[in-house]
Amino acid sequence: MQSPRTDVGTVEDLHASAARLTGLDDFGADDYLDGMRVLLSAYAKESALTPAGSKVTRGLLRAGLVSRLLSEASWRQYPEHAAVAVPRPVFVTGLPRTGTTALHRLLAADPAHQGLELWLTEAPQPRPPREDWPGHPVFAALQDGYRRHHETDRGFMGVHYLGAEQVEECWRLLRQSMMSVSFECLAYLPTYSRWLSGRDWTDAYRRHRRNLQLIGLPDAGRRWVLKNPSHLFALNALLTAYPDAVVIQTHRAPRTAIASVCSLNAQAARGWSELFRGEVVGRTQLELWARGVRRFMTDRAGHDPARFIDVHYDDFVADPIATVEAIYDRLGSPLTAPARSAMTALHARSVAGARRPAHSYELADFGLTGAAVDAAFDSYLAAHRRAVRSSGR
Repeated sequence: MQSPRTDVGTVEDLHASAARLTGLDDFGADDYLDGMRVLLSAYAKESALTPAGSKVTRGLLRAGLVSRLLSEASWRQYPEHAAVAVPRPVFVTGLPRTGTTALHRLLAADPAHQGLELWLTEAPQPRPPREDWPGHPVFAALQDGYRRHHETDRGFMGVHYLGAEQVEECWRLLRQSMMSVSFECLAYLPTYSRWLSGRDWTDAYRRHRRNLQLIGLPDAGRRWVLKNPSHLFALNALLTAYPDAVVIQTHRAPRTAIASVCSLNAQAARGWSELFRGEVVGRTQLELWARGVRRFMTDRAGHDPARFIDVHYDDFVADPIATVEAIYDRLGSPLTAPARSAMTALHARSVAGARRPAHSYELADFGLTGAAVDAAFDSYLAAHRRAVRSSGR
């Protein structure tokens, strides 16, 4: 019996594997191949992946190709998706670990809104009725995988709870274009980092929008609410694809945010690399996210201030519903009784049991100091003094 392979693989065999899994062979335009080649080269030459890391990475890349195949097939099957409007979507962004997930899930709980459920980022299709999800093989497989993940790695689930039914970050849609900082968050990939930092993300966001039109086909009247810290790196492309979008930026002391994201990424990638740990994680994540914030500040200055809403972490933690009310005021939308009730119930569940956040971290664990973080974020700290109202670690 042939042993399962544990190397990342090549462009050709990853495509062949994705095609075998789906029975499909149309990957669409080839504009993603350059990024894929750069990624594979960086993994091979720079990342020092372990056999386990190579196997997981192969799965991540193949999943991007699988979802790309499924999108292409569904676009052909449902041509009416092209006429679906995406009016005034809301994008939540900011440094990781600044409340983006909790805020996103609260906003998505409004029955008038729709978010991007994790399983539909992996298998894009018109959103089926929720009661049919357990019978869908992709949903069932992912849900079982996250159940086992919860049992074997309770520490990670305490940092960021995952479930196939949960609304999640939309980077998996950008992964179809092989353009996502998620790769840099889980491995040492300096060549890919340099390549991505010089790219125009517009085509990737146009594909992102087309996927939303497809997934939201049965819910065309509901407003999209999305979240991804990596939007920091591509604001102009986002606003080209979504010209009437509203962008919420969350703020928290960079010292705390960077310590937390280093801990999260190190824990997520534990055992995957002989190199991506400790000080390497600290150095690469500090550079990555400081660069993203600088890019966002520069790009944001070129757009109408009225389309941006700032949320401070301390305010949100102190009173989540009041923070949401203030956001709705800015959006010019009423916070209805059903929305308030759904959000209140969700918040109560999110701080109880398995979903209760539990995380400890220190900058020193990653070779960083508070002074080094402050220096990397000097322009951000000068512009957002309230972000440092709470002391960071």
